[in-house]
Formats: sequence, C-alpha cells, structure tokens
Amino acid sequence: MDQFGPRFAQIYGQGETPMTITALTRAAHVEAMEAGWDDALYSRRLASVGVSQAGCEVAVIGPDEKRLPAGEIGEIAVFGPSVMKGYWNDPAATAAAIRNGWLHTGDMGAMDEAGFLTLHDRSKDVIISGGTNIYPREVEEALLTHPAVAQVSVIGRPDPEWGEVVVACVVLEPGATADAKTLDDHCLTQIARFKRPKDYVWLEDLPKNAYGKVLKTELRAVHGLAERSSSSS
Repeated sequence: MDQFGPRFAQIYGQGETPMTITALTRAAHVEAMEAGWDDALYSRRLASVGVSQAGCEVAVIGPDEKRLPAGEIGEIAVFGPSVMKGYWNDPAATAAAIRNGWLHTGDMGAMDEAGFLTLHDRSKDVIISGGTNIYPREVEEALLTHPAVAQVSVIGRPDPEWGEVVVACVVLEPGATADAKTLDDHCLTQIARFKRPKDYVWLEDLPKNAYGKVLKTELRAVHGLAERSSSSS
C-alpha cells in the first residue's frame, strides 16, 4: 500500500463460479490500513477475502448443511446465476457439488458479523487428530514466519492412536539450518501445542503444478520416502 497506493483488490472465486464469490475492495484495504495493524478488527478484515458480491449469496454451513453462526468454521456454499450448471458428462460429481442449487465449494471458512469471509483451508486437507480439526494453513503460516523456512506444506499422516498426526514438509532457505526442536519452539509461540507438527520432512523443493500450486496429493504419496527427523515429543 505504501509503495503502490490504494489500488489493491482481492477477489475469491472458483472455476465452478469464477471470480464471483466475494471481494475485498480497494476502499476496504484503505480503511483497514488507516486503522492500523494494531486494530484487531481491521487486521482480520485484511486477512479476509471480503464480502459477497452482487447477485451471489454466500453461506458457511455445517455437516447438516445449516448455516453456522458468525465466527464458526464450516464449508463455504454459494448460490446465484454465476454457479455452473454442472460438470461435463459427470452427473455424479455434479450431484455431489451442487445440492438444492447451492455449490459446495470444498473450501472451509468463517464469516464475521459484518459478512467478511476468511478462508481457512480445503475441506479435504483438514487434519483430524484426536477428534480435533487442525487446519494446515494455520500451521504453515506459523512456520513461514521463521527466518530459516523458505517453503512449507503441512499434511496429515494416518496414526493408529490419534487418527492422523501433523507432518510438516519443509524447505529451508539456502544456507540456513533448523531442526525439529527449533521449529517446534517457534510454533509454540504462535499456535496451540496440539497443532504443532509431530514430525518434519526435509525437502529441497515442494512439488508444484504449472501454476505454482503445491501438490499435497504428491506429498502424501511420497513423504514417507523422504529423510525425516525424529518425531517431536
């Protein structure tokens, strides 16, 4: 904002309803920046994807497909003329994605009292450990604030006792060093103890597609073959 001025806007959409779900306008960016990072309300709004766009109804729903109260995390659903009619020649996938006219995005998020939507993760990436939902994005954002960490992707590994445990696939900055204890200690300053990784996979790079998106499916398939540190206690 300081360098380029009030020209940033953010739009959230999917291929199934492109560029149409929510928007964080230039005015909202300016208002939040003027309030300052110390203002909890506006710092949260800058981390959001804004409010629903005209002609599009957005809801955060629970497993029973009922709307959740403000602040609760659930699946984001969208209704409106921009929503696709269906997937080409795939009625089963269409029926799973569109129910009662609502597109179930597979994205998890929460909406505040003013309608600002914050994304948390993809539903298929949520780690359920000991019956508790852990959102990989929160753990990734904590680890990325460590100066030695260049890239990170967090996945769940099946575990007989906990159901799943948190595993962090980490790429260090060139020449940097860090071990599991160092990153554990760093995580504990930012997130709850039960959310921190139980194991670390050290990689030279993360697998990505042509758009630069990390391929978590590939990480899940191969991470067990990579060199790992000893598990955290």
